[in-house]
Amino acid sequence: MKARLGTIARTSPFCYGGRHSLEEKTMQPHSFLRKAAAALTAVLFAVLVTTVSAIAASEFEGAWKVQDTKGNPFEITLSADGTAKGDRAGEGLTGKWEANEKRAVITWDTGWTTKIVKKGDKFEKRAYEKKPAKGDDPTHTSDAEKVQ
Repeated sequence: MKARLGTIARTSPFCYGGRHSLEEKTMQPHSFLRKAAAALTAVLFAVLVTTVSAIAASEFEGAWKVQDTKGNPFEITLSADGTAKGDRAGEGLTGKWEANEKRAVITWDTGWTTKIVKKGDKFEKRAYEKKPAKGDDPTHTSDAEKVQ
């Protein structure tokens, strides 16, 4: 029997008479190691990303004093579970937040978006009436002070 490209023909010693031909696919000797290395690399990358996100999030987690769009006091609380609460003149706001190493982005249930951005050793609050596109100017800015 002719062997096709990528396969080898051999005689099996376990078949009757020892003359039975089998076709087997050739195995690349390092294919398993390559796949294992790729899987391990993916797992390590996922752990690294999760760790960096957790470190970044922990810097923003807590209570913040900022100002609303009219300059009135506004307190924002960012919880470890990704929920955000706001207290603005007795009005309770809720939303979700996520962070990277430079900013926390809060998406409020009202449709507004607030960013708390690290600028050197200080923080700034930026409010957007709708979800901002890259380069959009904020509707309002104020200092942000972490109080807890």
